[in-house]
Amino acid sequence: MPTYVARVRDSQGKSRTEKIVAESLVQARTNLRDQGFVVQELKQFQGFQVNFDLKKFQNSLVKVSVKDKAVFSRQFAVLMNAGVAIVRSLGVLSEQCSNTKLKQALVDISNDVQSGMNLSDAMRKHPDCFDGLYVSMIQAGEVGGVLDEVLNRLAKLLEDVARLQNQIKSALSYPSVVGFIAVAIFLGMTIFLIPIFAKIFTEIGISLPPLTQFLMDASKFLRSPSALLLLAALVGLKFGFTQYGKTPVGRITIDRFSLKMPLFGDLIQKSSVARFSRTFGSLTRSGVPILTCLEIVRDTSGNQVIANAIDAARMEIQQGGMISIALQKDAVFPAMAIQMISIGEETGELDAMLMKVADFYEDEVEQAVKAMTSILEPMMIVVLGGMVGTILLAMYLPMFAVFEKMG
Repeated sequence: MPTYVARVRDSQGKSRTEKIVAESLVQARTNLRDQGFVVQELKQFQGFQVNFDLKKFQNSLVKVSVKDKAVFSRQFAVLMNAGVAIVRSLGVLSEQCSNTKLKQALVDISNDVQSGMNLSDAMRKHPDCFDGLYVSMIQAGEVGGVLDEVLNRLAKLLEDVARLQNQIKSALSYPSVVGFIAVAIFLGMTIFLIPIFAKIFTEIGISLPPLTQFLMDASKFLRSPSALLLLAALVGLKFGFTQYGKTPVGRITIDRFSLKMPLFGDLIQKSSVARFSRTFGSLTRSGVPILTCLEIVRDTSGNQVIANAIDAARMEIQQGGMISIALQKDAVFPAMAIQMISIGEETGELDAMLMKVADFYEDEVEQAVKAMTSILEPMMIVVLGGMVGTILLAMYLPMFAVFEKMG
């Protein structure tokens, strides 16, 4: 008979690993429960073999996007509303899923549910596909018997998050693309075009204006081995900045600076408030406890300054304070959001008011994106034209001097 390895929790609440011999996976789980254990994870013992699983490695490189989870949630909710069993629904969705990582996760979840595990516990084993927010809402839906309704809320929440992300990406994509093109044109003209003119000016033997001489020196430097040292220094600086951002002090410093950036700071704050309100409202509406909601929202805020403010508020609420009063102490959330949350607390409709806050600030983000794009487009065109014009001017200035001598 096969041997199974299980991670269990004993009667004292301590986690431990147990080996058991049984005819099947279901029988092994039953035997462990008869012994008084709570089974957390159970799989067949494969011995001490080292095998390279190419499919598993390929799946590890794939990411599950917010859109993938939104589509899955919407389809899962439709099947649940139609009365299809959970295991069969997961089987149908896994067959038509295009994301390989999510597809394998759904197969594993279906097997776990079929063996007697709760849906939320099965999803918790796949954090790359289903985060704490998703699992908590599924768990609340299971406890309250409203899983189909919770799945609809999850789908709406994820669709709103995806739309908000696309708006921000659209605002950043234009200056990024134009900036890349500007740098490529500058380097191309400096490295390949200027040396041709430099040879002509050297043969003529005229004195070069300061702007032309500067570009000649820059071209010579970029074509020398010293340019590789500059490139290595820039890569090292980028790596050091990334590592500094991973430290607690560096992350909070960078996030605090990002909130104060011109143009982008206001956009980051409004998008964070919209995401906070939408997530918080969806969790509370699904029956998740307030403290658990704040803990999940803190981990999904995306900004350490805002996360610290949420955590401080959670600690104060734990001692009996009000949400609106606790959130306004760090002056991170706008006064408009604080007042609307306060009204929601007073009227007993906090989830509805949080959704209105989310709708309001998502509209603000959309307007901010449009305004920022309208400002950045002419600015980038001016910068790009200025770079090309400067190079052309530097090339033609010596020619004017030659024409004057000829005259």
